[in-house]
Amino acid sequence: MKLLVGLGNPGAKYARNRHNVGFMALDRIAADHGFTPWRGKFDGQVAEGRLGGDKVIALKPETFMNLSGNAVAKALRFYKLDAPDVIVFHDEIDLAPGKIRIKDGGGHAGHNGLRSIHQHIGPHYSRVRIGVGHPGHKDRVAGYVLHDFSRAEDDWLEPLLEGISKGADDLVRGDSARFLNAVALLVSPPRSSATRPGASAKPAPKSKAAPAPDRAPDPEPDPDARSPLQRLADKFR
Repeated sequence: MKLLVGLGNPGAKYARNRHNVGFMALDRIAADHGFTPWRGKFDGQVAEGRLGGDKVIALKPETFMNLSGNAVAKALRFYKLDAPDVIVFHDEIDLAPGKIRIKDGGGHAGHNGLRSIHQHIGPHYSRVRIGVGHPGHKDRVAGYVLHDFSRAEDDWLEPLLEGISKGADDLVRGDSARFLNAVALLVSPPRSSATRPGASAKPAPKSKAAPAPDRAPDPEPDPDARSPLQRLADKFR
């Protein structure tokens, strides 16, 4: 069994924040794969389903980002799971928008949700790092991640969430490469090799019929070599 954790802040006012992309990913997976309805448990919202042939628990902590580890620790104890059974979906400012990476273990890189999880269960869990981009200066980070995705960003956000959902079975099976490939195919679909963008196929040139040969001139009659007397005699024969 795996515990999938999406990080975010509870409440409608935060629903489209960049900081809530972990919630968005889990919502998409649960909806597409027929999970049970969300219900309150472990200081969060929980749904159950199956991915990769195994039962999985989806958890969205409702303790606000800084205390996410409380809910994760409670769920881990209840289901008798260990930290390596946990996969956390979270926003990542050090990745360009639409990029995604998987990381097993390691530090929290200053992310408050991960910091809290570290404090409760240690660092030995997996993370799906979902790129949201960087505002350009560290002083602007807090305001940036707590701001909504723009409508223009839906151009990459929607395919990204769809790809995460399509690859969820492979992720739970432990096949990270196939999971990342499923996301890449939706975010950056390959172009057809048959035609280039904007190029149109040219019709094959029509073959021209060979011109009819000129008609041969009628042969001229041979000159009459008979004498006038012979011509007159032949006339009365």
